[in-house]
Amino acid sequence: MRLTLHIWRQRNAQEKGRMVRYEVPNVNQDMSFLEMLDVLNEDLIAKGEEPVAFDHDCREGICGMCGFMINGVAHGPLRGTTVCQLHMRHFRDGQELYLEPWRARAFPVMRDLVVNRSAFDRLIAAGGFISVSTGSAPDGNAILVPKENCDRAMDAAACIGCGACVAMCPNASASLFMGAKISHLGLLPQGRPERDKRVVAMVSQSIAEKFGSCTNIGECEAVCPKEIRLEVIARMNRDFLRATWTGRGVSRDEAEQVSNNSLAESRR
Repeated sequence: MRLTLHIWRQRNAQEKGRMVRYEVPNVNQDMSFLEMLDVLNEDLIAKGEEPVAFDHDCREGICGMCGFMINGVAHGPLRGTTVCQLHMRHFRDGQELYLEPWRARAFPVMRDLVVNRSAFDRLIAAGGFISVSTGSAPDGNAILVPKENCDRAMDAAACIGCGACVAMCPNASASLFMGAKISHLGLLPQGRPERDKRVVAMVSQSIAEKFGSCTNIGECEAVCPKEIRLEVIARMNRDFLRATWTGRGVSRDEAEQVSNNSLAESRR
């Protein structure tokens, strides 16, 4: 099959980018999308041209490294799939595809389809962890956890931090990502002591990183490769409201400041 690709090319973070057209003949339908780009890059290198830069690592839908917009949809048209898991048999012969990097203020474009997602790292550093010493592995029956909580925590922990939720959200909100991290820690006994402090710290950091506010549009859930559900955002909001109203885990002045900043951001 033959494809026409329109790919965003940008030399570095300072220069302006543009769409460049490429013809890719003899595409095998069993190729993954990234393998198809590998073939294109081999041709470009053979011609003495710069290859297309894109993030990738495990190519098994686990690491969260790969990701860009395909015809305006994060990770492409297939639900519950990363770009590396997307195969060319899902496209038609002669189809034109437009490839663009994630578009978000918090994810500046570094080169071509590569964006800087270190804002996610800073969100995790702000509160996405458990600081208490857990010691050696306890007996499986020492701490009883309801199965419903275990299931919900494991579902939320499936988040791979790819950033598709931010890229697809009209507000560039990181609420699904934060909600997943807050849920998978807060639903388990080990994460409850820092539950209030965690949510206030992560929401405060998200405001500092210029992520937008959630308006429940649902585009994030639609493109999440691990199909994280919107309920994690509701749980995050509930934890945030409880923490800011009661002041548990944070000072009242700090809680009030974060709450006011969040409200001001949502009105922009």
